[in-house]
Amino acid sequence: MRLAEGGRGVAIITQSSSIAISMTMQKRSLPIAFLMAAGNQAQSGLSEIALGLIEDDRVTTFGLHIKAFDAVHGFERLAARARELRKPIIAMKVDCSEQSRQATLSHTASLAGSDVASGAFLKGFVIAPVESTPAFIEALKLLHVTGPPPGPRFSSVSCSGGEASVMADGAEGRLVHFPRLTDEHRTSVKSTLGPLIAVAKPLNYHTFIWNNELALTETFTAMVSGGLDLNMMVLEFSRPDRCSNTTYWPIIRAFEAALKTNKDQSAIVSSLPENMPEEYIPGIIERRIAPLKGISEAMQAAEAGAFIGAAWSEPRAEPIDSAAAGRLGGDRLVLEEAEAKEMLLKAGAGAEGRARRQGGRGSDRITGLGIPVALKALGVVHKSEIGAVRLNLCDAESVRAGAHNLLALGTGLYVERMMRDGIAELIVGLVPNPMFGTVMTLGTGGVLVELFGDTVTLMLPATRDDIAAALRGVKLCPLLEGYRGRPKADVPAVI
Repeated sequence: MRLAEGGRGVAIITQSSSIAISMTMQKRSLPIAFLMAAGNQAQSGLSEIALGLIEDDRVTTFGLHIKAFDAVHGFERLAARARELRKPIIAMKVDCSEQSRQATLSHTASLAGSDVASGAFLKGFVIAPVESTPAFIEALKLLHVTGPPPGPRFSSVSCSGGEASVMADGAEGRLVHFPRLTDEHRTSVKSTLGPLIAVAKPLNYHTFIWNNELALTETFTAMVSGGLDLNMMVLEFSRPDRCSNTTYWPIIRAFEAALKTNKDQSAIVSSLPENMPEEYIPGIIERRIAPLKGISEAMQAAEAGAFIGAAWSEPRAEPIDSAAAGRLGGDRLVLEEAEAKEMLLKAGAGAEGRARRQGGRGSDRITGLGIPVALKALGVVHKSEIGAVRLNLCDAESVRAGAHNLLALGTGLYVERMMRDGIAELIVGLVPNPMFGTVMTLGTGGVLVELFGDTVTLMLPATRDDIAAALRGVKLCPLLEGYRGRPKADVPAVI
């Protein structure tokens, strides 16, 4: 374990002494200033400890390994102070309870359990969650060396088409991306390379200029001049018992010179952790370049950093209303569909329906609704699984026949006008969380909601902009925008 010059480095606070010990054994050259284990937080919690360390000038970045949160307001104060001091926070949340996801009956509850709620909670405070210990270490290293990238637009250079492809694949499905080169940028890069090289992002500059420090500097300078948020270079050091590593330093010096010209943030990435030996890393860090081990881990680290950088450029979010869950009371309250839709109707949303609690054939309840109608059995959560729904009923006789079959399945009947030519189905659900307040789940709805799992989670209160951004984050979004000539949805009405 190495400390940065002057003892400056990251502070790691974990709820596991074993993980704390493992962190001290890492060979990824993460500079650690403080490492503390909080155990079960019986006396001091994670946010309390972090607040005690955050004013120390030796601490550049925080890493929190979280099993359970000690206090919502403690994290709120910590996040606010971290933002003021520009000290980013990375979190690895574990032990998400399966029981909490099974504690309610609705689709929404199964999707908005403690794991997604805690993720939304952390992001609401601009604390970037990561999924693994290696990504945790690499994210801390990136933020210690360069600080958070201001956004998700990246460049990458390597001497291999294979490495360029792996970098491109590593960004797939992530916030971070390699934008297309503008014509001007492409021409600038092309002018520094031979005629046989195709200029693209990520850039494969080949080995024609290998060990030519001046030519490398010209190419790298042209590549990083695009005003991007983070510039990455893939570099694999050879094993010293098999090859000489002296040829790699001209490449690093050329990259450093290009970055100084543009004053850009940067990282050197190895595809395999062992291909960046520990003894070379201090020389890379001294150049203010982040040495990242593993392409997947590097992409997770860069994504976490870009999330923080972009969020810090936006106004601070509204405080989470953690008291909302308490106001709902401790007892479970399950509303019938008829009751829930009556509440929505009074609030100005939803279509009118009719409920019949017991007996009868239901045909007297369709007056004024319009046709076709849908008929459902009340008192059933997952209606389609037991055949408790009848659709496209266009006359009184079909309603009577449906009612005869459905009455025995539930506590009553509910009939409502069916929508035709729907553009998309959304699920919107609210679940009280004992710590975070009310959690809202939003995403692709319908009977396949659990199968697709295409949802996002928001902490409340949420603004219109928050909800609009969340909608853009679900795969259903192109349908709402009029996919391939289809009609567009009334997104403002949805919001």
